[in-house]
Amino acid sequence: MRNLVNIILRYHFVILFVFIESISFVILLNRNDYQSSGLFNYSRTIGSYYFKKTDALKEYLSLRDVNRKLMDENASLRSLLPSSFYRIDTSFVEVSDTTFKVHYKYTPAKVINNSTNRQYNYLTLDKGKKQGIEEGMGVISPDGIVGIVDAVSEHFSLVISLLNRDFRVSAKIKKNNYFGPLEWSGKNSFTAVLNEIPLHVNVQKGDTIVTSGFNALFPEDILIGFVEDIRVTNGSFYSVHVKLSSDFNKLSYVMVVNNLLSDEIDELESKMKND
Repeated sequence: MRNLVNIILRYHFVILFVFIESISFVILLNRNDYQSSGLFNYSRTIGSYYFKKTDALKEYLSLRDVNRKLMDENASLRSLLPSSFYRIDTSFVEVSDTTFKVHYKYTPAKVINNSTNRQYNYLTLDKGKKQGIEEGMGVISPDGIVGIVDAVSEHFSLVISLLNRDFRVSAKIKKNNYFGPLEWSGKNSFTAVLNEIPLHVNVQKGDTIVTSGFNALFPEDILIGFVEDIRVTNGSFYSVHVKLSSDFNKLSYVMVVNNLLSDEIDELESKMKND
C-alpha cells in the first residue's frame, strides 16, 4: 500500500494530466458529431482489419484438415474409376455375382519425412500395417508416381522414392504405347530417363510419359512426366529424358496403391520362373 501511495505522489502530475485529457476527450466526442463519427469510423476500420486477419489465420490453420479431407475424397473417387476395376470376361464362364472385380484400392497418407538431395532418397508415411499397407505397394500423388513401399511398421511406411538409384518402373509413351524401363537420372529432383526406346519410334519433346501397367505396382496410364530431351545411346536406342510431373520438394499427401490381384499374378508368374 505504501508503495502505491509513493507511486501516486511521484507521478501525480502525470496521472492528473491523463485524467483531465481523458475527460476532455470524452466531452469533445459527446458534443462534436464530426469527431465522434471520425473516431467511430476509424475504430470500425481497425476492427475490420483485425477480424480479417483473424479469419485468415483460422483459414490457414485449417488447411491441414482440408488437405487431408481432399486426399480422402480423391482416394475414394479414384477407387471408383474404371481403371480401378478388372473386367471379368463372361463370354464362356457364367459368373453369378458381378462382371467387375475391384482391382486397385487407394489409401491416403501424409508424408512426414522426405529427402531429395541424395543418390538414394526415401519418404516416410504416417500409415503402416494397421492401415493395410504392405511392402511392394506403389505410391502416387495427385501429380504422378512417387515411389514403392520398401518397409512397413505398425503405424509407418518407408518408401523408395522415384529419386532413388534403385528405383525402376515400366513406363510408356502415351501416344503410341512404346515402353521401356524408367529410372532416375541421379542429377536433380526433376528428371528421370526412359530407356530402350527403338530408334524408329516417333517421340518428340512434350510427349506424355505414363506407367505401362506391365507390373503389379501401378495402374496403367498414371502420369510420370513429359519428354524434355531425346538422345541416342549405343547407336540403337533412344534415351528419353523426362521432366517429372511431381515436385518431390513439396510432397505433402500421397496415395498408396494396393493391387488386390497381385498375389494371383505373382503366383501364376512364379510357375513360369520355376520351369
